[in-house]
Amino acid sequence: MPPITGFYLCFKPHILMVLAQICYTFMYIITEASFNHGMNPFVYVTYRHVVAGVVTLPFAYFIERKIRPKLTLALFLEIFVLSLLGVSLTLNMYFTSLKYTSPTLLACMVNTIASLTFILAVILRMEIVNIRNPRGIAKILGTVVSLVGVMTMTLYKGPALKNIGHALIHIKGSTGVVEGNWLKGSLLTVASCITWSIWYIMQAYTLKRYPAQLSLTTWMNFVGAAQSAVFTVIVQHKRAAWTIGFDIDLWSTLYGGVVISGIVTFVQLWCTEAKGPVFVTMFNPLSTLLVAALAYFVLGEKLNVGSILGGVIVVMGLYLLLWGKEHDEAQIKLKGNEEPKFSSDENNFKGEA
Repeated sequence: MPPITGFYLCFKPHILMVLAQICYTFMYIITEASFNHGMNPFVYVTYRHVVAGVVTLPFAYFIERKIRPKLTLALFLEIFVLSLLGVSLTLNMYFTSLKYTSPTLLACMVNTIASLTFILAVILRMEIVNIRNPRGIAKILGTVVSLVGVMTMTLYKGPALKNIGHALIHIKGSTGVVEGNWLKGSLLTVASCITWSIWYIMQAYTLKRYPAQLSLTTWMNFVGAAQSAVFTVIVQHKRAAWTIGFDIDLWSTLYGGVVISGIVTFVQLWCTEAKGPVFVTMFNPLSTLLVAALAYFVLGEKLNVGSILGGVIVVMGLYLLLWGKEHDEAQIKLKGNEEPKFSSDENNFKGEA
């Protein structure tokens, strides 16, 4: 076997996760450009998940037709709530906040989902914390540190760093963030991360009764798109808002639906199965760094001290929490025949942005 082939096989999960984070980085930038161009965030969420549902439907139908359980009314209602938490409510808040803040803040905030999910899991007794064990203490400290980072990013904007040179790429329609809307956007982002965390908890229960991940993803895409469409019709009465041409609005929708909700989601599921959710989550801060660097050096956007400081604190807390949970993942592999706990059922903490 050639050395290059051996290297690729050995580090295949690592390479795929780095590529996934690069894809997320471009999603933040292209989505911001689309919103600045005039794309309505609610319309974007609706169209994106219609595209994602169409992409995943044939794979779900043929690959899981033998293992897909019968869809009962109770299970459909559960999927309806799951779609509300994982798609329509969460992503509408998340992408609306992008209009009031910046891609860097959103990329930083995503790293808090692990801590928020951990808190909910402890409350629901799905996660056990041993305060006499160093790893148990690390979980608690990591959660507290992450929340301190969130508070820093939300309440303290701080002065903007001086730009180095001129922007290499100018996004049409980009105007800086309105000062009074920074807190509003930050609170929307925090709220979306909280509902995202609840989605992870509920997903763990649903997957036990409906163990067909592709089919569940397809259902959530279509149901979430329908929910978002109803909400958008109520709040957006202009028919022109639903019309998109062959411009940045179309490409951002296709990119989000095909690349992020389709290819990247599949890559993350594969890496989660191969290396575990802790491994997948370890790469989340990479997109944070890439978004910040791209926004500052290439797009010429302002970076605020509060976002940088809070982002660093959040990442420190994340890795403390992951170090504490690493022991849980090792024990779960040894107890493979037992009923899975929350840690083994959770997907990656990134979720679908």
